[in-house]
Amino acid sequence: MRIISGKYKGKRLVAPKKLPVRPTTDMAKEALFNILNNRFYFDELKVLDLFSGTGNISFEFASRGTEKITAVDAHQGCVRYISKTAQALDFTIKTVKSDVFTFLKNTPEKFDLVFADPPYDFETGQFLNIANLVFENKLLLEDGLLIIEHSDQTSLSEHPQFSEQRKYGGSIFSFFELEEK
Repeated sequence: MRIISGKYKGKRLVAPKKLPVRPTTDMAKEALFNILNNRFYFDELKVLDLFSGTGNISFEFASRGTEKITAVDAHQGCVRYISKTAQALDFTIKTVKSDVFTFLKNTPEKFDLVFADPPYDFETGQFLNIANLVFENKLLLEDGLLIIEHSDQTSLSEHPQFSEQRKYGGSIFSFFELEEK
């Protein structure tokens, strides 16, 4: 995996092979960040990266100037790799070893952007539960955004806060926003 832009543009990161991960492809990540670049100032964001795996998304935000990043993963090896790499690159990424659903139920924090990249073999209900917990627990700040990455075999468009989806190869990013009041 590589960092696409920012302070460490072009830097290749090699995660241990034994980690149970499927990093977002460079093509999909570049397309996603092009969308986000038109919507946000990265240095003003507070980001939550769920099922963070190798930290691919967290490192991209950090390289672009985001300083408030929380990366959550249940696998100790993933959390250790993100922490070690963040320290080496002088990134301020807070790592949390936790089940994502438990974290979402218990965190008092609010975020501008929540990105979730759960296993593609989740049932549709599990994907929707991520969105439900984010909105039920009011984890998004005003004008906040939830993005869930999933395979093209899954559709999340039935969720009431669903706003759009973008397809890149076999990956889809579904976007969710607070309803206009």
